[in-house]
Amino acid sequence: MSTVHSSYPIASAPSSALVAIEDLRVAFAADAGAVTVVDGLSLTIERGETLAVVGESGSGKSVTALALLRLLPQPSGRIIGGRIRFEGVDLATIAEKAVRRVRGIDIGMIFQEPMSSLNPVVSVGEQIAERLRVHAGLGRRAAFARAVEWLDRVRIPEPARRAISFPHQLSGGMRQRVMIAIALACGPKLLIADEPTTALDVTIQAQILELLRQLRAELGMAILFITHDLGVVAEFADRVVVMYAGRAVEEAPVQPLFAAPRMPYTQALLRSIPRVNRAAATRERLVAIRGNMPDLRDLPAGCSFHPRCTASRAGCAMAVPAYEQIGTGHHVRCSRWRELTVVGAG
Repeated sequence: MSTVHSSYPIASAPSSALVAIEDLRVAFAADAGAVTVVDGLSLTIERGETLAVVGESGSGKSVTALALLRLLPQPSGRIIGGRIRFEGVDLATIAEKAVRRVRGIDIGMIFQEPMSSLNPVVSVGEQIAERLRVHAGLGRRAAFARAVEWLDRVRIPEPARRAISFPHQLSGGMRQRVMIAIALACGPKLLIADEPTTALDVTIQAQILELLRQLRAELGMAILFITHDLGVVAEFADRVVVMYAGRAVEEAPVQPLFAAPRMPYTQALLRSIPRVNRAAATRERLVAIRGNMPDLRDLPAGCSFHPRCTASRAGCAMAVPAYEQIGTGHHVRCSRWRELTVVGAG
């Protein structure tokens, strides 16, 4: 199956990474003034790797993905600072027409809820074929035939029959597979998967993750995997960025992060993961993170996590901690990380 490649302006200072987000700041208009929802985020995605972005709802994960694709809700959402380099090209500043080419061919996205993302009055085969007609220049028959091939490739049984079905006639797992087919139809270099398994039962979830793993290997693409499920991250990702209240608070390869997280928020997320076998043996209670995510319109002074942090001290409210490198590929935003006991996933 052929891969389509786009063309767009060559950047003056290309990055070796596929994606390099530098000091990204995103704000939304509100009655009381603009609210910054992503504040100074920097991260990279290498070719062929899976980077997971995790955190509670409201941490800025999905907004980051929408900013990368220039799909922020309009007119309220806007990028107010930073760069989003894709193969060296700053997507935050190029023309909308050029962004559409990148968005349609080089970057694909699986949105959170397939039932609300798919058109209810158009067959699923036609929805895949539309992308191929617009971005790959295929004729109607050739595009529909390719759509059937993609339905087969994402393991939907009887793909020719399912191609003429409408979204409501498919199960949740099948709809998610259709979304994957649409996102991958043009052979993207980057796939953004925003909570792709949240609404699925654990069996279907495992199937979808295995499918994504296989397609990543076949296509050689990178994946930006957005989730709140650290259990999935442990099995699927290469590196992890933990976000809290719009900022990155820890970043590391998967194994070091789970073995030795240094940010108290990361430790708290790991302690909140249910572990059936260990709980049965020790009668250990599930540990919840106290309090709630702060209101982004009125963030606490200093470290945003300190009102909920069991390790906080008076100094934690004095200033926003620097994002320090503490090891190879390991960064943390905590002024007390040197003093705290390392608590891993166990």
